[in-house]
Amino acid sequence: MPIYNAPTRDQKFVMHEMLNAVQLSEYERFADVDTDLIDAVLEESAKFSTEVLTPLNVVGDHEGCVRHPDGSVTTPTGFKDAFKTMAENGWTALGHDPEYGGQGLPGILSIAAGEMQSAANMAFAMYPGLTNGAIKAISIGGSAEQKAAYLPKMVSCEWTGTMNLTEPHCGTDLGLLKTKAVPNSDGSYKISGQKIFISAGEHDMSDNIIHLVLARIEGAPEGVKGISLFIVPKFKLDADGNAGERNAVSCGSIEEKMGIHGNSTCVMNYDEAEGYMIGEENKGLRVMFVMMNRARVDVGMQGLAQSEVAYQNAAAYAKDRLQGRSLTGPKNEDGPADPIIVHPDVRRMLMETKAFNEGARALIYWATLLEDLENVHPDEKFREKCDDYLGLLTPVIKGYLTDKAMQTTIDCQQIFGGHGYIEEWGMSQFVRDTRIALIYEGANGIQALDLVGRKLARKGGRALMTLNAEIDAFLAENGDNDKLPDFMTGLKTAKGKLTEATMWLMQNGMTNPNNAGAGSVDYMHMMGLSTLAYMWAMMGVTAQKAIDNGSNEDFYANKIITGRYFMLRMLPMMDAHLAKIKTGAEPVMALDAAAF
Repeated sequence: MPIYNAPTRDQKFVMHEMLNAVQLSEYERFADVDTDLIDAVLEESAKFSTEVLTPLNVVGDHEGCVRHPDGSVTTPTGFKDAFKTMAENGWTALGHDPEYGGQGLPGILSIAAGEMQSAANMAFAMYPGLTNGAIKAISIGGSAEQKAAYLPKMVSCEWTGTMNLTEPHCGTDLGLLKTKAVPNSDGSYKISGQKIFISAGEHDMSDNIIHLVLARIEGAPEGVKGISLFIVPKFKLDADGNAGERNAVSCGSIEEKMGIHGNSTCVMNYDEAEGYMIGEENKGLRVMFVMMNRARVDVGMQGLAQSEVAYQNAAAYAKDRLQGRSLTGPKNEDGPADPIIVHPDVRRMLMETKAFNEGARALIYWATLLEDLENVHPDEKFREKCDDYLGLLTPVIKGYLTDKAMQTTIDCQQIFGGHGYIEEWGMSQFVRDTRIALIYEGANGIQALDLVGRKLARKGGRALMTLNAEIDAFLAENGDNDKLPDFMTGLKTAKGKLTEATMWLMQNGMTNPNNAGAGSVDYMHMMGLSTLAYMWAMMGVTAQKAIDNGSNEDFYANKIITGRYFMLRMLPMMDAHLAKIKTGAEPVMALDAAAF
């Protein structure tokens, strides 16, 4: 059975030493957050993830979810008990508002716990993960009455939540949706239509499921300007606010999927189901996109999580599997062969994955800390900067990190050779589960277009200019560090290449929008590489300071070795992406459509 050990040492390094997350305790909302509390949450989350969720990962993959003739759905063996344990121990309430039963802890702790849960069992972790997104949407757009009615039981996960956007004919282009909402005399609406790909749409682990459904009120404008958002509970609430009469919403089928078999991905049918509008009429996308942007960061985290667990299993296998001899002479002289970790190409795949994982973790945690600070910092300009950065980074975290995680999980499977292709080793599941992360919550090509077409130009390009200025200040302070020359040179070079790509797109994207479209994914990868270079430069400086202060812990020396690999072996991909961007749209668009 595959293994998973939560990477708490690296999580603590990023939180305490690199980011100084305890700075949040300076603000009233997080006054009780100290190093001991952070460490306790990490350690207990690690226990729950490794001891409870990891053993169920293979179970969920093999059994999947079962839909019964009455439309009810049973989750895999052990999921229901694990979900009850998760809720009772407060893991679903970590970052939520104490007014509704949450623990009020920073988002950076929630994302760290989420990383562990997703690495241990991605399909399972999606149930509370989607609920968190629905909670945020209701918190942002719901009325006081809606918040009071739904949030306490969703925070406790007595009730779970979903998001319903996609229809059989309508995915990315939500303006095409056909689900309709007809007003009732009491202010509610009759919701009718079909939604597909609805994760956690029906299951047996909670007393109610609160569906957030996009629909169009009769007579509303066509396209995205006429979309409203509705709460449609599985069970209507009775006079006491408890789950009462069954609503006219049902699971028509469970999708047969490549991966995440333990999550019930449903076709949901709404047959004049009773729904209640969230926010303003025809402005439902505003609220839904709040939920989706949060979900996109979580999907980036899922990519990291699968890459991490795949790496751990591949590293253990590479140390144990004996095949061939080292090119420089036997290393296991008393054995019939050397462990495959002696081979440079196996090392390459392991180093590529390790360097990606640690850089991605730093980037996700940094972004989440910025969101925490945006919520509590008194300075308006600083909050503005946090919002700018989050807008810029969200498509990169979702798009680049999952693209790269797909490659690293495949590399880790490759290390197993033929055994990686056999289900009993578990590597196939990591690859299959990771694959969805490139697709849902906005396919990665859409993330790239969002980055190039909207986020770069937002507020006159202020976000990237501010980030570049921050990197310049970092280099001015640390650029002459003679112990980290590869880090500083790499970061400076990456910033220059990204600037060159940005200028090219600005100059050529306006004259021909296809130039921007053709180069958007390459640009997203350049942005991803550049931001990881910044993360690695900060981690390198932090690790070197610990060494200079007398620490002889191998962790710090290994951190610098891993970061140097990133700078020397991964960052040069910037040149390839830049070269492709500069070819423009012509090679991409030249072939007539009929010739494909």
